[in-house]
Amino acid sequence: MSITIDCDSHIMEPADLWLTYLEPKFRDRAIRIVETDGAEQLVIGEKVVLAGNLAALGGAHLDRTQLFEGKFRYRDGCLPSSYDPAARLAMLDEWGVDRCVLFPTIGILPFPEDDPELSSAYCRAYNTWQAEFHQTAGSRVIPMAVVNWHDVDSAAAELDRCLKLGFGGLFVPPETVGGRRPSDAVFDPLWRRLEEAGAPGCLHVIVRFSGAAVPFAAWHATQPGPTFGFALGATGQLIPALAAMTVDGLFERFPALKVVSVEAGCGFAGYMMDRLDEKYQFFKARTPISRPPSDYIRRNVYFVAEPEERTIGAMLDLVGEDRICWGSDFPHVDSHMDAATLLRGSIRDLPEVRQRAVLGKNAARIWA
Repeated sequence: MSITIDCDSHIMEPADLWLTYLEPKFRDRAIRIVETDGAEQLVIGEKVVLAGNLAALGGAHLDRTQLFEGKFRYRDGCLPSSYDPAARLAMLDEWGVDRCVLFPTIGILPFPEDDPELSSAYCRAYNTWQAEFHQTAGSRVIPMAVVNWHDVDSAAAELDRCLKLGFGGLFVPPETVGGRRPSDAVFDPLWRRLEEAGAPGCLHVIVRFSGAAVPFAAWHATQPGPTFGFALGATGQLIPALAAMTVDGLFERFPALKVVSVEAGCGFAGYMMDRLDEKYQFFKARTPISRPPSDYIRRNVYFVAEPEERTIGAMLDLVGEDRICWGSDFPHVDSHMDAATLLRGSIRDLPEVRQRAVLGKNAARIWA
């Protein structure tokens, strides 16, 4: 029996989530949406992080031209299926999808680094709301825990709580944290917990305005536009994160660890493997791993394809038939409302066994 699993979908956090779920001592600094001179502003850590066009945090169902003309509010960009469990299950039925992996939306924006206690509280509030969503929707949704990587002890405790609540893994921001790569040994308590639980760490694209997670920053300063940013930003974050994990020896320390690359497509995987292997030949003595980088990637990493990718078949050849999944990115502005149909069209010429693998069999191995 075939199964279909969407490995990259999102919720749109209710505007009052942190006002409701944040612990009382932090509630006066809740993440919230305010309106100034008729324009919405998203406030995180008492700073305006985004101003105007907040509907574009979602908005997959809206006309993109009107969306960026400021005609909509945040709530307009939020379909009921992005925040209501019953509506999400109905949408999955409509799409012919059995299960979906859930990532945050506001939660991929920057939380305050200068107040780790507040950031950890933000994470706990989100996870508590997400746990209720999961409890209502049941096993058809697979929530990813959000933790504060700037406080490893707090993050480990929160990951423990979320795994006990039935979360399916950990959202991993593809960025340096306090000058350390995610594969630094200081974060081993998180990776160890994931390996022991058989749960994946999911490297997912994030929104940042400074730091290592802003690839091609000088180019962005010239304002090349959203096509440039949306097209190149994902791999600009995921390639260095995955390469670092591999050459830093993370997968030697945790050989059973599962890492999923999300929202950057799969087509870059073969290129990245070839480049790493080629350079490893020359710098093997200065690289703390015992095998070619591609060996670890084939063993430990899964890649989530975009619905219209043309390289899915090639990556099944180069990375492995059990390594490629798919994701919709619903309901974000650069996603399709018919993502599942588009994906089925993209793989229709593949052998049936490969179609089943991409549609859900491979994901079912991750979230067994």
